[in-house]
Amino acid sequence: MAFRDGPFENIKVPLAWTAAVVVVVGLIGAVMLLLGDGRQTQNADSYGPARAGFEAGAAPVGGVLSAPVRWTGNAFDYVRGYFFAVSENRRLRQEVVELSAWRDEALALKNVNTRYEQMLGVKTEPPIPMVTGLAITDARGPFARSRLLNIGAAKGIRVGNPVLSEHGLVGRIMGVSGGNSRMLLLTDVASRTPVLVERTDARAMLTGDGSGSPRLDYVRGAGSVQEGDRIMTSGDGGGFPRGLPIGVAAKGVDGTWRVKLFSDRSAIDYVRVLLFQDFSQLADQNALNAPPLASLAAAPPPTPAQAAAIQDVATRRAAAAAATAERVRAANVPLPAPVAAPVPTTAVPATTTRPAATRPATPQPRPAAPRPTAPAPVQPAATPDAAPTPAGAAE
Repeated sequence: MAFRDGPFENIKVPLAWTAAVVVVVGLIGAVMLLLGDGRQTQNADSYGPARAGFEAGAAPVGGVLSAPVRWTGNAFDYVRGYFFAVSENRRLRQEVVELSAWRDEALALKNVNTRYEQMLGVKTEPPIPMVTGLAITDARGPFARSRLLNIGAAKGIRVGNPVLSEHGLVGRIMGVSGGNSRMLLLTDVASRTPVLVERTDARAMLTGDGSGSPRLDYVRGAGSVQEGDRIMTSGDGGGFPRGLPIGVAAKGVDGTWRVKLFSDRSAIDYVRVLLFQDFSQLADQNALNAPPLASLAAAPPPTPAQAAAIQDVATRRAAAAAATAERVRAANVPLPAPVAAPVPTTAVPATTTRPAATRPATPQPRPAAPRPTAPAPVQPAATPDAAPTPAGAAE
């Protein structure tokens, strides 16, 4: 049926009004497109308020119009999930099985890394070289407590070296081979460790008795130990360095003081062995034996005024030393012996007095006295009255 044969065949539309309506609708559409444009232009301030008002009104309308689209999408996802649930469950179960193994491995690695980080944080003051190892076997008995480590003399470990975990002191090395070593725990009945109370600096002896908490013996002073006091190594005897943490003091059921070990917080598997021999390795022997003025080499250079003062003092000291040496040399030079005055042969009048000989100002060394000699035999002198006796007159 043609349009003119229908019920609207008698309707007449004026051409001018139709054109006007089309133009108005086009203008309204152009204004809406202009206001809905999201691009920023240079003359945006001219229509900014109008665009803001349009967007404020269009937002609720857009939300209402987009609601059916969202509902349709959700319904489609629900139907698709319902029909494909079996295959999805199979895929998820396979992923769970694979991820469970990765989860267990990740947790184990996380635990190991945490232990490593805690052990690397263990430091001593002054620093002491350490070697990290793993406890591979555990020897237990009614009184014996020891562990076998996978490091030995090849790593520099010696008998008596302290052993630490990430929490505190564990024990000491009691036997060493090439690649393994045996560690004696603090709870062993043969363990004896000199300790101190951090709060009062009181000395005591930590004695193992096979239980989980070793005993404090020989505590000196009344009230020197209280509940919760930190117990540390004292360094007495030179077997352990001072300050290694051990545990906290607690009162036992038998009334004796015992120590709750820090090492009981976790399993003893990863340990660090301190390569401690004696206290001489904690100090630099060269620094201790340095000359008294060795520190002057590190002093800043003197100023010109200080250099002049130092030079003046050095010059005065050199002059004083030279004068002292000259006086000593002059005192050690021997003076010439005095010459005796000749004795006159003429008679000296009785009234004339001999001038006194002047003694030299400087005392002369007295000559050695001559040794006495035996007197020569005296011959009798011949007299003129005695006549010679003839040889034959003796008859």
